[in-house]
Amino acid sequence: MNFGRFGRAPGAQPMHEINMTPLIDVMLVLLVIFMLTAPLLTPALRLDLPRADSAQAEQAPQILQVALDASGQAYLNEQPIAMENLRLRLLELGRQAPQAELQLRADTAVPYGQVVSVLDAAQQAGIQRMAFATKH
Repeated sequence: MNFGRFGRAPGAQPMHEINMTPLIDVMLVLLVIFMLTAPLLTPALRLDLPRADSAQAEQAPQILQVALDASGQAYLNEQPIAMENLRLRLLELGRQAPQAELQLRADTAVPYGQVVSVLDAAQQAGIQRMAFATKH
């Protein structure tokens, strides 16, 4: 019974949730501040390095390009050459430039044995660096 009193609306209830927006804003501001100041905090080493007079850099190795087309014709530096002469020419070039690099381009129709014979001739000539040219 109310005896003439009006019913009261319940008072404000305490919140049981935390508003995270201000906390996230503060954390983002701190993150930006640290990102801007961190590079400035690393000390730069000031070194007086010694100077050295070294020899000139080595010249690039001579490149020998050998190509084998589908018909089995060999080319040395874009010039046609017979397989017998290729072996002799590689021996001569191997003596002149022992650090030469052989770049072999072979058609997919060329028998594997012919490719191996070119590699064998290059190895007998003393050429140690060999590379296969491919399409990508």
